[in-house]
Amino acid sequence: DHRAYARGVYQALLTRKYLTSKVMPLLSALAVMLCTAMVLIVWSVMGGFLKTFLEAGRTLQGDVSIAWPNAGFPHYQELVSKLEADPLVEAAAPMIETYGQLGLPGRTEYVVVKGIDPEAYHRVTSFRDVLWWKPLDKPLPKDTEREDWRLDTRDVWERLYANGTTLTRPERDQATGELVAKPAAVLGIEASGLNFRDVKGFYKPQSAIVRTSKGAEVVQRMLPVSGDVTLTVLTLDRQGKVVDSITRAFPVANEFQTGMFEIDRRWVFVPLESLQAMLQMDAGKRLRAGAGADTTDKPAQGGSPVRVVIDPRTGEERFESPADDPERLVEEPARVTNIVVKGAAGVPVEQVRDRCREIYEQFHAVHKGQVPEVWEMAFLTWKDQNRNFIAAVEKETGLVLFIFSFISMTAVFLVLAIFWSMVSEKTKDIGTLRALGASRMGIAWLWIRYGLAIGVVGAAMGVALAYAVVLNINPIHEWLGRTFNLYIWDPRVYYFTRIPSSVETVKAVWVGIAGVLSCGLGAAWPAIRAARMDPVRALRFE
Repeated sequence: DHRAYARGVYQALLTRKYLTSKVMPLLSALAVMLCTAMVLIVWSVMGGFLKTFLEAGRTLQGDVSIAWPNAGFPHYQELVSKLEADPLVEAAAPMIETYGQLGLPGRTEYVVVKGIDPEAYHRVTSFRDVLWWKPLDKPLPKDTEREDWRLDTRDVWERLYANGTTLTRPERDQATGELVAKPAAVLGIEASGLNFRDVKGFYKPQSAIVRTSKGAEVVQRMLPVSGDVTLTVLTLDRQGKVVDSITRAFPVANEFQTGMFEIDRRWVFVPLESLQAMLQMDAGKRLRAGAGADTTDKPAQGGSPVRVVIDPRTGEERFESPADDPERLVEEPARVTNIVVKGAAGVPVEQVRDRCREIYEQFHAVHKGQVPEVWEMAFLTWKDQNRNFIAAVEKETGLVLFIFSFISMTAVFLVLAIFWSMVSEKTKDIGTLRALGASRMGIAWLWIRYGLAIGVVGAAMGVALAYAVVLNINPIHEWLGRTFNLYIWDPRVYYFTRIPSSVETVKAVWVGIAGVLSCGLGAAWPAIRAARMDPVRALRFE
């Protein structure tokens, strides 16, 4: 026991002496500090970026989606009621999702079209919160000079916000001269190409000269004020075959911004009833398919259904109207392609998804033969819907961390080089300790302990530095912008006005442990060299 105590005393004394009286070990601690801080800062910013990005994308997707594309399924209001009655579900909303072509001033774009009930959809996704054109009470953090248009003319932005929340826009009826709320579209903020994002994070509507169908040139300004768009979608039969294309003009009610470029550029919202009518998914009478011929229901001009009959022998087509066979008309309920669900607070999305599947099984048992089988339906969480993007960003984060961790290995070699020279310098001290009875293991542990002490000091300073940088990263970035006009995090590129600034404790602990172990690893080889020294030769060393 006395020998163990003596070993502990001399090791502690020498460790403290070397740590406080030598400059070279402090350089090792500095290297560990910088490497630890670098890895933790990169990990925190990349992780925060992914978290913020996913939360932005999740805003308009809900927690779980119940989907059967193309033809859709009926009795959806009953399914919504069953879902909302369950304690694991907070809200549910019907939706139609399809692809379409959006006619914009001067060009066309292929888009994802979503037909929604804005009130129900907001309960699931906070739809109103992402509408961009609305009055602001205070400017964005970087807008120190109050340049954001939404800070002025409050009545204009209140009117546009009201239009967006209802997916309507008041327009004067040409026949009566009265203002009528017409169904309208809400576009992603990047869809029109008429909005310029300032470096401070807000948008400035731009003007553009566009050519009309008659060849005249007109100045197109902010779409939600007076602009219209045309939307073309394809009607499909129950087998997913294209039946017809429908084009309709929509005034623009507002624009939304989530922070995900693909969503802000490609998504368009229109009223659910309008899209149901365009896709022949609204409630009404349809022709019932018969036997003996290949048949397809096709809408005729004016909206009345016409049945296309193909003779199986000759392949010739002929058209039948409901008047030809009134008994073939059947009443069909309205259909949707999706139900989006928001889980109750604190419930894992996977548990919500499984519960939605169970509720649909009960729903299917009641309407067997009228709605798709359970195995035909897709039950997807928001993570499932974004798995490709999540996997890509996680791989990029892992690659960046690997590269920076590999660079940080220079600290190991720096510690090794410094300790190697110190062992050479302290050869006589090592010989004296061996002559006084210190064991080889005791000498080795002395140097490894010394390296670990340097690692603890360097890692602690590195973690503290990382916390200071990450928590103040936005003021630092703004100072670089003001002083050197250097904007590394440009909101026009990243679509977030501020850099994510949070350090997870678990990440800090792991990076700190890695910094300490790297010092211990660097000190291991010199420690073995010191332990293997012959005490007689060490004492005679000059």
